[in-house]
Amino acid sequence: MVKLSVIVPFYNVRQFAPDTLRSLKANARDDVEFLLVDDCSSDGTRDLLERAVEEVPGAVLLPHEVNGGLATARNTGLDAARGTYLTFLDGDDWYAPGYCGQLLDAAERLGTDFVRVDHVQVTGKARQIHRMPHGRREVPLRPLDAILPADRSTSVDYPYAWAGVYHRRLLDSGVLRFRDGLRTAEDRPWIWRLHREAESFAVTSLYGVFYRRGVSSSLTQIGDVRQLDFLRAFDQVIEETAAHAQAAELLPKAIRTYCAVMAHHLESIERFEPAVARTLRAESAAALGRLPQDLLRSTLSALGPERAARLRRVRRGQALRPGTPAAVPATRVHEETAR
Repeated sequence: MVKLSVIVPFYNVRQFAPDTLRSLKANARDDVEFLLVDDCSSDGTRDLLERAVEEVPGAVLLPHEVNGGLATARNTGLDAARGTYLTFLDGDDWYAPGYCGQLLDAAERLGTDFVRVDHVQVTGKARQIHRMPHGRREVPLRPLDAILPADRSTSVDYPYAWAGVYHRRLLDSGVLRFRDGLRTAEDRPWIWRLHREAESFAVTSLYGVFYRRGVSSSLTQIGDVRQLDFLRAFDQVIEETAAHAQAAELLPKAIRTYCAVMAHHLESIERFEPAVARTLRAESAAALGRLPQDLLRSTLSALGPERAARLRRVRRGQALRPGTPAAVPATRVHEETAR
């Protein structure tokens, strides 16, 4: 009987996949399966995964013929999962030996819909523990109560799907699925839905998942059009939260987070390709115009003067600096970036 399904998408991570696969082998158990989703890699990653199926107990290869992005790859794994519990790992990250057993023990001990854990961030040779931003540990809690307050970092600001374990009943009810096609920020609507719709969760202090930062192939390091998926992701957060029975209490938090992430991208607009930068400004202005204006005004007043000023300029359609070209319509950005 499979107790735990580990879903691991891979895309062009040949340099890092051996570490990931060795860590899976160090976590092999009779009741654990590893679902290796190759999202149409072109760098030889697929060859490594084919060998891993022979060498890693419980490994199953699920190949994509067309690249669909991380959200779609995770959904492929969810469709194939047989475990009572499910978790995730990215193809350039890794587990400590025995971590999967510890994760299962926590899930069974606490008996909640999902359990969230801490993680170790790895940047080059530096390692730093990042704790789940919730103080109460080892006790069942109501996920809806962990979304607020709006002006502090809370559970929904720690969106990493791989930092936890989830009972199968969440998959059966549709809560665990990701929005197909999202290439960045796919965890944001997912973590909000998890906290709005699940009935119970807990936090435990485990440090067995290692998250690699600063990888040059990571979308967080690439300034192309895929980065703009954060707008679609947060539009989904706003739409679904607005339909919730407690929308009046929850929307200020959702809008504040959306604005903070938008301001962050606009702050570092120089890293984007020119056509993408122009579209970022145009689509950010449109997104701000779609938000409830009374809540937007109060959000900007509380966001801090620099970020608020930046968003107000974009909202008015002004350039971020003198001489910046006018925005390119969203329908043209894919064509321009492909040239």
